Amino acid sequence: MTPHLYRFDGVCKEYQGPGEILTVLDNVSLAIGHGESIAVVGASGAGKSTFLHLLGTLDTPTRGTVYFEDRDVTAMSPDEKADLRNKSIGFVFQFHHLLPEFSTLENVAMQAVIGGMGREAAFALAADALKSVGLQGKEKQSVTTLSGGERQRAAIARAILAKPRVLLADEPTGNLDEKTGAGVAELLLTLNRDLGMAMVVVTHNRDIAGLMERRLELRSGDLYDQMG
Repeated sequence: MTPHLYRFDGVCKEYQGPGEILTVLDNVSLAIGHGESIAVVGASGAGKSTFLHLLGTLDTPTRGTVYFEDRDVTAMSPDEKADLRNKSIGFVFQFHHLLPEFSTLENVAMQAVIGGMGREAAFALAADALKSVGLQGKEKQSVTTLSGGERQRAAIARAILAKPRVLLADEPTGNLDEKTGAGVAELLLTLNRDLGMAMVVVTHNRDIAGLMERRLELRSGDLYDQMG
């Protein structure tokens, strides 16, 4: 196993604005270890989602290098990045993005089937994933019958189906009430511990951020790192 899961080496991310260049990340260098739980906090527009997209290979830095297990992600082809995402990176967003015309089980298994896995194998993995998030018995239900918290749990099940090395979550409790959101946060921490996968969570919720081992705060292009 490599010493680090991720490594940023002098990463800058800039956008061309009207008449000026907006610097979102300014010469950021850091490492993320295997199995770490990390909260990313900061004001709206500080670049939290941009940082997460760089981790997820959905965006590329303007300058600098991003490494995943010592592999230079910035030098990968689009197909290589897609393969890395499919095998090693799980995503959870503020909105669950479940398809209402399919059952809960079908929603969780769909990406694996599209990726070429046999239907029976994908459904078996999906059933296991749903059990791990507390949704056993809900497999045949339409996602429209699930509560908001259950839908987000189904989205988490979909994200962990391939047993990724890291789970990237962008405001996963943002659309939930306080009690339901706390339950989802506890579930994420349980999965982080039980599955041994790293977890990076963008959140505005300081209570949830406080549950993580480490906090990264984005402010004016700089990244401030502190242990939880």
